[in-house]
Amino acid sequence: MTLWRAGSFDAAIALGEAEATEYAALLEDVTALAFVQAYALAEPPGHGAEVFSSIRDSALTPDDYLDQFFDTGRERQHTVD
Repeated sequence: MTLWRAGSFDAAIALGEAEATEYAALLEDVTALAFVQAYALAEPPGHGAEVFSSIRDSALTPDDYLDQFFDTGRERQHTVD
């Protein structure tokens, strides 16, 4: 998880997607999935500071992986257009 200073959720998501794509390209057998989340912090952190990271091996397809671990339908989230 990385933090970005942005004027909107759309801008924060675009920065996160670009970073994920670049990071995945540096690693062997890693794919950046088309799933990004954003959260507005109460206080501004340092730009680009990493606050969480999770990597695991899985035999699931990318869509099944997201459904299993991150997009179960029970999250408190919404789509940003």
